[in-house]
Amino acid sequence: MSRALGVVRAVGTIAGLAVTTAVLFPAQWVLLKRGSLRAGVPPWWWHRTAVRLLGLRVETRGIPAPQRPLLIVANHVSWLDILVLGSLMPLSFVAKAEVASWPVFGFLARMQRTVFVDRTRRTATRGVADDIAARLRQGDPMVLFAEGTTSNGAEVLPFRSALLGAARHALTGDGLPAMVQPVSIAYTRRNGLPLGRRGRTAIAWYGDMEIAGHLWGVLTDGAIDAVVSFGEPIAFRPDGDRKHVTATAEAAVRAMTAAALAGRPQPTVAPAGR
Repeated sequence: MSRALGVVRAVGTIAGLAVTTAVLFPAQWVLLKRGSLRAGVPPWWWHRTAVRLLGLRVETRGIPAPQRPLLIVANHVSWLDILVLGSLMPLSFVAKAEVASWPVFGFLARMQRTVFVDRTRRTATRGVADDIAARLRQGDPMVLFAEGTTSNGAEVLPFRSALLGAARHALTGDGLPAMVQPVSIAYTRRNGLPLGRRGRTAIAWYGDMEIAGHLWGVLTDGAIDAVVSFGEPIAFRPDGDRKHVTATAEAAVRAMTAAALAGRPQPTVAPAGR
């Protein structure tokens, strides 16, 4: 894509997102004020529009678990992950506390009812887990990026187990399990061409990358293909071991990510629960 065409595309995308936000924000504000259970719908529409404007082509493998409570445990490559997952179904995210203060992104995160966690304070984990559990009990699917940070897009980092306890807190005492579903996000093509390791790291947003420069690159450099793989849900029971559930989810995400990046079919991973 030529530089001039890329700039035109970027300007058009920004204008389209501005109009979409202006149209949907009043409805979302009213729904949030009323505590409506439909408050997840306007952000879903916003993300569906955003992926089209950005030229994100999303392929899904598997299906989201229908059971509730549902905690989605995913790998994390870029801020693009929010748009990709948010375009598939109404859901909310768990994000690091500093996101709340970011220009534009912080506003959008609050409108999507994101739960913010200060990962530098261990004492805050229990309170955040309670907040997540409350949302899960209301029937809201919640997304937890279990690596705790973004990767370079070519590998999956070790999962952290601390906030998986939220699924256990969401149990209602009736003996039914909460569901933890592993989900993989992989970026596979750009402008129709397969991405190698270098290409994947260019799409990833990690380390000390400036978000403004990365955002502009995504807006100007052409269409991106993403593969989202939904693994088998893991039943998390009242006596469950969160470390075992975390390790099981991590293994599933690693296998699904490797298959998507290599262009192989989604592997079959047997469901597990503890």
